[in-house]
Amino acid sequence: MEQQRVVRDAEEYLQLVVAEVMAPHPAECVLCYVARMLGEHGCDETLRWTGRFRELRSPRATALEGRMQAVGGFCDCEVFLNGYRLRREHLERDIHTDELRAPDHPPTCAGVGRLDSTKPCTLWERSRRRSLDDW
Repeated sequence: MEQQRVVRDAEEYLQLVVAEVMAPHPAECVLCYVARMLGEHGCDETLRWTGRFRELRSPRATALEGRMQAVGGFCDCEVFLNGYRLRREHLERDIHTDELRAPDHPPTCAGVGRLDSTKPCTLWERSRRRSLDDW
């Protein structure tokens, strides 16, 4: 009986730790959260982190995943490949190519006013959609 209690207590503790590590930071926007989770845990080719943010912060925002898909984000990493990018002032210059690129570690989230907001903070802007002329 004692061993079962120890195992149960350990499982409960691990669940609390995981929930805390995987939770959005206070006032963190959806894109900063998704970028942080991708950096720490990668993409599983779904909107896993986008959905997790919605579940924890704004469960009534049922259109969030659809909004990401509308900008070409059919998985979390595609949100940044096709839909959103850091604003120019938050990019850094590559010392080898002199081109602007995203930093290895994104800047600290600028935050959102309402905790249940599913809008990005001011670090992000919509990416320009490519047309057939761009190919």
